Amino acid sequence: MSNTITLAPEKLENEESRPPLLFALPKGRLADQSLELLERAGLSGPVDLKSRKLVLPNGDNSIGYVMAKPWDVPTLVEYGAADVGICGLDVLRESGRRVHEPLRLPFGHCRLSVAGPKDRPDTPLRYASQPRIATKFPRLTQEFFRKRGVNAEVIGLSGSVELGPVLGLADLIVDLVETGTTLRANGLVEIRTILDVQAVLIVNRAAYQLKSEQIQGIIERVRAII
Repeated sequence: MSNTITLAPEKLENEESRPPLLFALPKGRLADQSLELLERAGLSGPVDLKSRKLVLPNGDNSIGYVMAKPWDVPTLVEYGAADVGICGLDVLRESGRRVHEPLRLPFGHCRLSVAGPKDRPDTPLRYASQPRIATKFPRLTQEFFRKRGVNAEVIGLSGSVELGPVLGLADLIVDLVETGTTLRANGLVEIRTILDVQAVLIVNRAAYQLKSEQIQGIIERVRAII
């Protein structure tokens, strides 16, 4: 007997076949790791990853995969454009999207950290006076410093935030750190970890009820291998 989950396909009003379950994955390395995990759990992946279609069906059209930008995955799942998704915990917390989080997954490990110049005075962050913080994570950064009573000025950057201290734009940065190599190359050191990050399985709240059997089947299969 095959271990692959089979879901009965349904028809749209325009008679085009659409998979009954849509799975949003973040483009890039997380997508490769996600598909590998799902296939180990018995879910067949897209038939053609090179296709230019926006929804990539698996072999029996029971699951459609949506390859999205990482920051779009929580939005697609919250609003029901996708039923299930995988994203980084950093992206999910920064987005503030309301979704179910049934499982943490064993990849995508890194940390969201405060970092600054290695010659910075060894002063506790709570004593900092209106520091300027460069980051791609303004929500989490503001929350972290606000809880410590620090009136920080958060400067949003979408590129290399390490440029902040290097060019005198910011006193500190908040960014993802895996090995710390980029920080060291730019004369920066980690000061405090804000969030330990890993991949997380997320589910639309309505789909969790309406497609309970299919989604619970996926959750249990993935849980069994991790």
